[in-house]
Amino acid sequence: YKRQLLSIKTSATDFWDDPQKAREVMRSLSDTQNQISVWRDLEQRSAALSDLVTLAQIEKDTSLTPEISNELEDLTILLENEESELTLSGQYDAHDAILTLYAGAGGTESQDWAQMLLRMYSRWVERQGIKIQELDMSYGDEAGIKSATMKVSGKFAYGHLKSERGVHRLVRISPFDAKHHRHTSFAMVEILPSTENNIDADLRQEDLKTEFFRSGGPGGQNVQKISSAVRITHIPTGLVVSCQNERSQAQNREYALMILRARLLDLKREEKAKEMADIKGATVSAEWGNQIRSYVLHPYKMVKDHRTEKQTSNADAVLDGDIKEFINSYLLWTVRSSNVHK
Repeated sequence: YKRQLLSIKTSATDFWDDPQKAREVMRSLSDTQNQISVWRDLEQRSAALSDLVTLAQIEKDTSLTPEISNELEDLTILLENEESELTLSGQYDAHDAILTLYAGAGGTESQDWAQMLLRMYSRWVERQGIKIQELDMSYGDEAGIKSATMKVSGKFAYGHLKSERGVHRLVRISPFDAKHHRHTSFAMVEILPSTENNIDADLRQEDLKTEFFRSGGPGGQNVQKISSAVRITHIPTGLVVSCQNERSQAQNREYALMILRARLLDLKREEKAKEMADIKGATVSAEWGNQIRSYVLHPYKMVKDHRTEKQTSNADAVLDGDIKEFINSYLLWTVRSSNVHK
């Protein structure tokens, strides 16, 4: 039904009068067609597997058992993946994502933890077969990073990564402590949808203050001799974004504006959420300080999500990018939570 509605829209004579809106419709149509194809393929393969099982039972042919088991395992994995994607029905879930990491208080400890999280997400991106691009990086004085902004491009990048938004807590024996004391570190993860030139987040030039500076690398070294890095301040809100990945001022400015639009859109979302909370009589707490997940490396190993209660003792695998189960658990948890509060 959704595909039919989208197809009708593309047939309208004025469809391309608004190129931005038209591209969004075309993207949605393509995603819908791909999703239909996947489910039809699952249906056909399930029917074929059922016929194979029936044939094996009738002829008592045990030689087909390995083939049946392998196909059943493949179909189970595909079905679980598609079921999780059915939970991705938000307005921006199909969009690319802007991932930003901030080291918490604690200096080198937290900065190293922020870099560990950046590696975790980079490894997850590799596992997904999608792309990650550095937009901005601020290195720690001794180790790690103070902050990093990355663009993650791929199918449902934002829909999946939105589960990671919040404060992440690490407990471990510090590699920077000569006395080998146990330390607790915090890092903040911000996830925003990449909305390109979204009409809901238009920017007026008179509201922007643009500054150029030199890109910096580890240890404060200048990577470039020219001031190609860009910092943009949105005067009405006080939001500040920067980008220093590209050698071109124009390219860095384009990326900075992309990040700014995403943050303005998120600001509007938060304002609407607070309005709805006031109507319902609920309170909306700030996300900074809300610990969503703990990673314990000493005296035992465990990763636990405090929203879904999902946990595992295989902390090494999680820090190597195996966060699929945590993402899926969160998506299912949000669906159940929304149904409970309806």
